[in-house]
Amino acid sequence: MSIPFPSAPADKEALENAGLFSPKFDAHGLVTAVVTDARDGELLMVAHMNAEALSLTLETGIAHYYSRSRDKIWKKGETSGNLQTVKEFRTDCDQDAVWLKVSVAGHDATCHTGRRSCFYRTVELSNGDAVTKITDDTRHFDPATTYSNT
Repeated sequence: MSIPFPSAPADKEALENAGLFSPKFDAHGLVTAVVTDARDGELLMVAHMNAEALSLTLETGIAHYYSRSRDKIWKKGETSGNLQTVKEFRTDCDQDAVWLKVSVAGHDATCHTGRRSCFYRTVELSNGDAVTKITDDTRHFDPATTYSNT
């Protein structure tokens, strides 16, 4: 079953108050999803959701996203076992972004690199260049083994 999301109201006050969830999809039919750990608030990932991914997430309580590179719905953790159970689902003031607070199963890792968070690097200025530095190199699973058949 797919949830029928109404178009976002033109009236700003109606959009910002309680009522029907009316996602404001971009030109590609997507909203941005910010995902944090419900336990400690750590930022885990940022992804995109279309209407189908939003519906599946709300209906099942398991996070689903839209993969722009694969052009399809993706149930986060389906291959790795690191499913994301949604503990709280929020939207921002103009409903063009959502915030999922999740509990991660399996290895407690979200990133396809095996790390807990996709945000494992800092960006710094060094001699006029923007460079990345790995700040969390702990791998919770081996991606080569986990994704060998995908």
